[in-house]
Amino acid sequence: MLPNLTVRQLQTFREVMRTGSFSEASRVLGRTQPAISSMIANIESELGFPLFLREHGRVSPCPEAHYFLEEAEQVLERLDRAQRVMREFSTLDRGSLRIAVHPAASGYFLPNILAEFLKDKPKIHADLMMRTSQVVEDLIASQEYDVGLAETPPERPSIEIEQFALRCVVALPEASPLARYERLTPAELSGHPLAMLFDEHPLSRATRDAFNRQGAKLVRRFTLRTFLPSMRLVANGLCIAIVDRITAATYPSQGLVFREFDPAIEADIAVLMPAHRPASQLTQAFCALLRDRLDALKEPIAP
Repeated sequence: MLPNLTVRQLQTFREVMRTGSFSEASRVLGRTQPAISSMIANIESELGFPLFLREHGRVSPCPEAHYFLEEAEQVLERLDRAQRVMREFSTLDRGSLRIAVHPAASGYFLPNILAEFLKDKPKIHADLMMRTSQVVEDLIASQEYDVGLAETPPERPSIEIEQFALRCVVALPEASPLARYERLTPAELSGHPLAMLFDEHPLSRATRDAFNRQGAKLVRRFTLRTFLPSMRLVANGLCIAIVDRITAATYPSQGLVFREFDPAIEADIAVLMPAHRPASQLTQAFCALLRDRLDALKEPIAP
């Protein structure tokens, strides 16, 4: 298709071919007949040969006009399709999301948010990747994924980081005598068996420090890589756990209850986005919902 032809010229030519006359095309398009005639003449000038024979006030398409009509209709159809698709993008009805998430949020929290976001968007494709926080960070830094949720990483120029500090809570067996407390301290938990993360994890270090400051006895019974398995252990009466709020908020609470813990131990969670490419409208809308759900976790847990 010649670069100097406009969409309006192609639409005008198509209408003349459909109606068989300049006057009828002008009526359909809502333009004057001289304007239609002038536009067709401009197309012919650009192409370098006539498209219509003009005899006794009538126009007849030349053989070349039929070929040109096929080409024009293909171009106009592609443009119409592109406009429809872009409208779907603008209304968040089409597109894809690539999400990387650390294990704590991969079982319930993030899938629940994704299900809520996509329930009325059947054309959206989602790629949900569960990896360690370090790998999530690298996936976002590589600009391959649209959004990540992980433990807060160090600052990197390739990542935009939005941090959420969420206070940890105590998970107790439902029948535990400690469930009568609205808040628990290391003094109340002293001597009780605990499920904890590995020694090097910041939350394990913070828990040990809190117990040491109050002279409480810390009894580690289970050592875990994530808090999620501890929920079943707690529900079965085998231990107590001081867990991140994402795990507490999303795990089915049969057999256990949650209480606030003093002093505050915060799990630093961050929404990560690539710094070197703009976020799509779809990604921005999903991140807005994710931020709302993370903010909601800051509310105190009702006993």
